[in-house]
Amino acid sequence: MDQRKRRKELSQEIRKKILDKHVKGKGYKTISKQLDVPVTTVAHIIQKFKIHGTVANLPGRGRRRKIDDKSKRRIIRMVTKEPRKTSKEIQGELQAQGTSVSDRTIRRRLSQSGLHGRQPRRTPLLKTNHKNARLEFAKLHVDKPQRFWENVLWTDETKTELFAKAHQLYVHRWKNEAYQEKNTVPSVKHGGCSVMFWGCFAASGTGCLESVQGTMKSQDYQGILERNVLASVRKLGLSRRSWVLQQDNDPKHTAKNTQEWLRGKHWTILKWPSMSPDLNPIEHLWKELKHAVWKRHPSNLRQLEQFAHEEWAKIPAEKCRSLVDSYRNRLIAVIATKGCATKY
Repeated sequence: MDQRKRRKELSQEIRKKILDKHVKGKGYKTISKQLDVPVTTVAHIIQKFKIHGTVANLPGRGRRRKIDDKSKRRIIRMVTKEPRKTSKEIQGELQAQGTSVSDRTIRRRLSQSGLHGRQPRRTPLLKTNHKNARLEFAKLHVDKPQRFWENVLWTDETKTELFAKAHQLYVHRWKNEAYQEKNTVPSVKHGGCSVMFWGCFAASGTGCLESVQGTMKSQDYQGILERNVLASVRKLGLSRRSWVLQQDNDPKHTAKNTQEWLRGKHWTILKWPSMSPDLNPIEHLWKELKHAVWKRHPSNLRQLEQFAHEEWAKIPAEKCRSLVDSYRNRLIAVIATKGCATKY
């Protein structure tokens, strides 16, 4: 049986060549042979030009869309106003207005418009007082010279799991291999499979990293600062006269006895707005550290702690410098969002 090849749509250039040759008196068969186009197609192009005065595709070709431009704009307004509205809910509203369309078509039209369904980002619950404090902090510090940020010792605590959380990892596997050991993440029924770390860094690199034994109380926190802050200041070459300690507003940090202890040290403390992890660049280093540790697959807490110290020391100084050099961008972002959460 003769199987004819499906030809691609003719380009505008070929269509114009057909017309040019026809105007010059060439016959249909000659044009067909010279341009390698079927005779019937040549005839169709010429007839189309005679009737419509154009060789371009005419409007109305193909199946008519179920969602016209007006309905499309209505759908976009719906999800712009309420991003959590589902395609089923949109389908119900359109049906009530006399437009019958599937939820799959709605999702496709939204994707074509650049509105893809995505998992919402998790951000701190910011109340009005938090937003105001963040905005005040950003406006107060946005014009600080770069030298100021280079002398800030950024600090924080983080908990690192022995086994990476499943929702933070991806595996490439075949359909029936979900429970093969290489494609699973071990879990434990009860707690105890994590280590808390306190760490610090500055523009010149990473400072000390210390693991926290048990539940950290304000006295434990003071001990960590005693052992690590000045050692890190010296190690990182911060100015002894103008260096600044950054810490968040965790209850251990703001406890009365901790505040009295800090006053006795005569250190300059950066006044920090609550609920602002996006303003602390050390969060990026924590993420990098955890991924580096998980890649080494620690099998127990001792290995987890050992790998964390080794990987913390490997973080390049250039990475730290980059985070501090771009710090002003974070403040500008907070001002732009009027104190709301930012992409950082």
